[in-house]
Amino acid sequence: MAEKIETEDKFDWKKRKRRRELIRKSLIHTVLVAGSLFFIFPFFWLLVGSFKSEVQLSLFPPTLIPIPIRWENFPEMFAQCPFLTFLKNSVIISVLNILGAVLSCSLIAYPFARLRWPGRDVVFVAVLATMMIPFQITAVPLFLIFRKMGWIDTLYPLWVRAWFGLPFFIFLLRQFYMSIPYELEDAAKIDGCSYFGIYWRIMLPLVKPALAVIAIFRFMFSWNDFFHPLIFIQSIEKMPLALGLQTLLPRPGQIATTPGAISFNYMLGAALLMTFPLVIVFFFAQKYFIQGITLTGIKG
Repeated sequence: MAEKIETEDKFDWKKRKRRRELIRKSLIHTVLVAGSLFFIFPFFWLLVGSFKSEVQLSLFPPTLIPIPIRWENFPEMFAQCPFLTFLKNSVIISVLNILGAVLSCSLIAYPFARLRWPGRDVVFVAVLATMMIPFQITAVPLFLIFRKMGWIDTLYPLWVRAWFGLPFFIFLLRQFYMSIPYELEDAAKIDGCSYFGIYWRIMLPLVKPALAVIAIFRFMFSWNDFFHPLIFIQSIEKMPLALGLQTLLPRPGQIATTPGAISFNYMLGAALLMTFPLVIVFFFAQKYFIQGITLTGIKG
């Protein structure tokens, strides 16, 4: 009889434990779903707004589903907005920024991590110290320098600086380089490989996760950058998407038919198309991004 009671108590205890675990998981999933909906809603509103008319956008209370769906918003947007010009400029700036950051930062970080030379640590600290200088402080000197060079209202100020190294990426790659076993480098030296050959043939393939992180970060920054083009770009045909679309928004007191301004529904469609490359890059590169964040090199 006592054994039967003990068995029933143990069964009830396990049942209560499973119930508590089920309630805990349900609460966690409810919070996660609510948070996901909170962050997804702006993108959902951007999506449905791009298929509405301007009258539907101004309705209160707002409608979640556009009736009727205006498929012609996108052709009309392309007719009124130089979207392809903005897109071309953004692609050029982003590609050159990625190439410059990957090549220059990987090359600069290599001697900081693997070579011994006088004042190496002092110079590295000086490089890191530049991260503490806000761009707002150097904006005016940079503008004066680029104006002296005749680069104002060109794309050069938006990508040339990436070819001279970026402190955070140099630091990131230095940490990856330092975690690579020195035996690989010694074996390459025995085979007669030069320092540049070691960098190009051994180091770069081993730090691919870090290079992927740099490429993703630099693409996101250059694609969404608004402040730098606002300073250095003046003509519409040289503007990237972030600045170009902003200049076409109706200003306070303007109406959509004002010359130079387009309707808000067209602007939402252009903004939706602008977000597609970021979403695509995230889905295809998230594995490399997570790998580059979590790894610190190979274990020897």
